[in-house]
Amino acid sequence: MKKLSMLAGAASVVGAIVAWSAGALAQLPPIKVGVLHSLSGTMAISETTLKDTVLMMVDDINKKGGLLGRRVEAVVVDPASNWPLFAEKARELIQKEKVDVVFGCWTSVSRKSVLPVFEELNGLLFYPVQYEGEESSRNVFYTGAAPNQQAIPAVEYLMSKEGGEVKRWVLAGTDYVYPRTTNKILEAFLKAKGVAPADIMINYTPFGHSDWQTIVADIKKFAAAGKKTAVVSTINGDANVPFYKELANAGIQAKDVPVVAFSVGEEELAGIDTKNLVGHLAAWNYFQSVKSPVNDAFIKQWKAFIKNDKRVTNDPMEATYIGFKMWTQAVQQAGTTNVDAVRQAMYGQKVMAPGGFESVMNTNHHLSKPVLIGEIQANGQFEIVWQTKGPVKADAWSKYIPESAKLTADWTYPWVCGNCEKPKY
Repeated sequence: MKKLSMLAGAASVVGAIVAWSAGALAQLPPIKVGVLHSLSGTMAISETTLKDTVLMMVDDINKKGGLLGRRVEAVVVDPASNWPLFAEKARELIQKEKVDVVFGCWTSVSRKSVLPVFEELNGLLFYPVQYEGEESSRNVFYTGAAPNQQAIPAVEYLMSKEGGEVKRWVLAGTDYVYPRTTNKILEAFLKAKGVAPADIMINYTPFGHSDWQTIVADIKKFAAAGKKTAVVSTINGDANVPFYKELANAGIQAKDVPVVAFSVGEEELAGIDTKNLVGHLAAWNYFQSVKSPVNDAFIKQWKAFIKNDKRVTNDPMEATYIGFKMWTQAVQQAGTTNVDAVRQAMYGQKVMAPGGFESVMNTNHHLSKPVLIGEIQANGQFEIVWQTKGPVKADAWSKYIPESAKLTADWTYPWVCGNCEKPKY
């Protein structure tokens, strides 16, 4: 009886400690995490799931006792695919809501819109989507792919015997900074590889473009020249749905003219009839089909949180996951959410990613990540057909653009510079 009494007493003490901890967590001011993703408009098809990913991560860390003994609170705003509104909402999050960090943006034009706000107010943004590079800010950590981690390897793959030995290239994109800069890099790369200007077709369309009949007809005509042709797509948002539909209507099949996309993942395919898209490609750093224990746990966590077995995971979700994990580790290491302290603690942070690799944050504010080429399957998933042997370190500045080739990004002392020329010794 005495032993049972002692056990009951110990359990009572543990219960009291847990109750006290929960009470303390509730009483202390929360650590605020801003969520800056479009929940309406043309980009909602891609961005809504990233909002949900941040909420999942916030829920998870609170279940584990919070951060620095405090509850983490997500502050969600909707910039509605309106680029100037992104800047307004960013200012609102930092100045009015007093958030400690922001996870957000998808398009580069939205990131460019908020960049001056974060630099003026010394806020901290984690940007989770592939982009064109040619940027390095002390206030932004880029957890998506740079061109040398997506666009360049994808084209090199298609040029190879394994990828079909493509000779002619259609660079099709939405008309804004990411496609235009990426295609500028790709055009320079292709020409450096001996591709003639006549074998490169470039086309841009506005956000939400829906009438693809003429453009797809032009692509079909361009591909009829007798050389193996591929489409490199930087088309963003809901314009992808009618684009792929028109490809099928025109009888353009992957075995004849493969499309490799940089902005179409599992989430976008969920809204498309994929039976006519089998064989087309996408280049990312993660696919849901990756086989790894961490990915199994990630998918399980996602489905349990979202309470919908049909919801998929994708690359920008993984990039959000990596960024959030690294930020929490940096906050714990620094012992504070102070932006300057967290920034310094971010360098060298490592996270075992769902993609089955250890991701590292470099001093240029970009990650080292592997590159994967996936082939669309009838079920809306990707079969991985090629990947790099290991992580590739991101280049903030492209060596294929002459004015950028000499630049470096290194935010550690004594350089503290995102676009300077490091001295040679």
